[in-house]
Amino acid sequence: MSILSLSPLDLAIASILILILALLSHLERLGIARTILWSAVRMAIQLMAIGVVLKALFEDLHPAWMIVMASIMLGVSGREVSKRQKQRFQKGWSYGIGTGSMFFSSFIVTAVAIFIVIQPDPWYTPQYLIPLLGMMLGNTMTAVSLGMDRLIQDVARDRMTVEARLLAGESWQQAITPYAQDAVRTGLIPTINSMAAAGLVSLPGMMTGQILGGNPPMLAVGYQILVMFMIAAGAGFGTIFSVKMASRRLFDERHRLRLDRLHKP
Repeated sequence: MSILSLSPLDLAIASILILILALLSHLERLGIARTILWSAVRMAIQLMAIGVVLKALFEDLHPAWMIVMASIMLGVSGREVSKRQKQRFQKGWSYGIGTGSMFFSSFIVTAVAIFIVIQPDPWYTPQYLIPLLGMMLGNTMTAVSLGMDRLIQDVARDRMTVEARLLAGESWQQAITPYAQDAVRTGLIPTINSMAAAGLVSLPGMMTGQILGGNPPMLAVGYQILVMFMIAAGAGFGTIFSVKMASRRLFDERHRLRLDRLHKP
């Protein structure tokens, strides 16, 4: 089955939809028209750039290039986690917690998929490594940022309640537990919804891409199931780890709530 290519004109026609959306946002005074346009332009530039990079990687297979690419992806995703926080820790702690959580979860889960499940030869084949790691980091980034943001916002809002529980004799672990639980649930909601709706409401991106690329539907289904399992595990591990680390940072060794460690909103 031949693959139909898209011309620049085809993409330009599709971009009209984004222009219409930005116009409607402006007319409705939503205040996000420029954000929509900038995000669309940024997305197109980034994808074209990564296309050029992947083309070079496919032509020059070497594990060092894969490590460099993975490190850049991890660093950028950690920055995005930090930027998405309405209130974040001072001295780069939000970046450190977010990046560490994604490294802990995304890289471990991707390694399981590469070395145990798929087993490409060589293991650093970009056809498998880069897309899988990219999907892991993207989804884990969303879960981690949602979880951390929910935790910090809720604790800052209920400061008096948390401090009252501490004064009543509870440890910081006991005082933060309900907020941490809500934060983890919030971080995992998008992933859980995606799994529940896959196949009935929506066709996930990787499966759609493989089908459009001419692969047999059942092969695409198998890879999509693998990816959904990976994403759920990575998002779960990353969110739990980041919420635990952020919870610890909110208190000192004397079990005092330390909101002074946050940037002022």
